[in-house]
Amino acid sequence: MRRSKAERRKIDPDLRYNSLHVQTVIHHVLKKGKKSTATKLVYDTMDLLGERSGKDPLEVFETALAKVSPRIEVRPRRIGGATYQVPMDVTADRKLALAIRWLLGATRSRKGKSFSENFASELMDAYNETGAAIRKRDETHKMADANRAFSHYSR
Repeated sequence: MRRSKAERRKIDPDLRYNSLHVQTVIHHVLKKGKKSTATKLVYDTMDLLGERSGKDPLEVFETALAKVSPRIEVRPRRIGGATYQVPMDVTADRKLALAIRWLLGATRSRKGKSFSENFASELMDAYNETGAAIRKRDETHKMADANRAFSHYSR
């Protein structure tokens, strides 16, 4: 029997943009407990986004996150001794978590420039539907499409 689900912690919005998504990204950028450094990096990225796009940086950021978020993914399901990759819809919380994870992973794999410049470039690529994070989302969707035959095993 499974234990009860853990309570979701309430996240306060960030100070500059009053956005929960920006605060969540700051928490994901965080390394070794240095929140002020993570906040500075994310705000520098947002400033660069505003310069490069000529639009509201929060709007570009939110659009990029929405474009990277997967709609469907495969989850392993054990049935009768065999494990099937069953395509399932992604919950809103997991969509955000995966999008942020993929964007930051793609950012950290870029070399040569500062984190803020790389993150801004990756967000602009996601906004224009190119880049490594979008490729990761497309791979996830292709995998779910390929395993559509097992969709009747979903709960």
